[in-house]
Amino acid sequence: MTDLAPTSLSVAREDHVLVLTIERPQARNAADADLATRMADALDEADRDREVRCVVITGSGDKAFCAGADLKAVGRGEFPLPAGREHYGFAGVTQHPTSTPLIAAVNGMALGGGAEIVLACDLAVAAESATFGLPEVKRGLIAAAGGVFRLPEQVPPKVAMRMMLTGEPIGAAEALRWGLVNEVVPDGHALDAALRLAAAVAANAPLAVQASKRLAWGKADGQISREQQSWERNQAEMTAIVGSSDVQEGVLAFIEKRPPVWTAG
Repeated sequence: MTDLAPTSLSVAREDHVLVLTIERPQARNAADADLATRMADALDEADRDREVRCVVITGSGDKAFCAGADLKAVGRGEFPLPAGREHYGFAGVTQHPTSTPLIAAVNGMALGGGAEIVLACDLAVAAESATFGLPEVKRGLIAAAGGVFRLPEQVPPKVAMRMMLTGEPIGAAEALRWGLVNEVVPDGHALDAALRLAAAVAANAPLAVQASKRLAWGKADGQISREQQSWERNQAEMTAIVGSSDVQEGVLAFIEKRPPVWTAG
């Protein structure tokens, strides 16, 4: 496998599979604007390149797949969206209109936006120690990158509500039990397992695979039609929340490593 762009996102090719590795271990692979732009570029290129038949997304190291948004960057007013393509969503993935199948290789914590990347992928493989969670409520926010409506579609509603309302994560075994991932493998083997799954996808007729994905997701003109109302309501709720003192307190408490003091204001 040859590394093409060793930056905040490394891009590598193995036969017909493109491997995108988040390279921000110092921030638990949390996403910032630079990563989002590089991810958007890579996914756009994957859709243009007829030789790419599947994409695997993973994180560097064994501690984190992606711990969500880089809250220190958010505190500076920098959001994890690709410049000029903000409609692609968190990390350039969650609303990206890609036809190429995406597989998440989850090698550690997938929290907040990290879990929402998994929800946006077509398939997922997890290491035994992987965890999945939407802790946004602990920071005064909501899981606004698709989590609030995609999670209840992909796991039983009561499980989704527990995760969203408590902010507590679940482990890989429970994620497999509820269908959030396709396979759980020993630690250190998530990427290998994802590559095997990607090879099985890539062995099939690419146009048929891409058409199957578009139809399964209900994609047309670069959008998932059944989700449009949900995204609109999602934006309205987020707009109402984002200016609250609780959001400011949640981010500040995280940076200062202390419990937040909520005022519901």
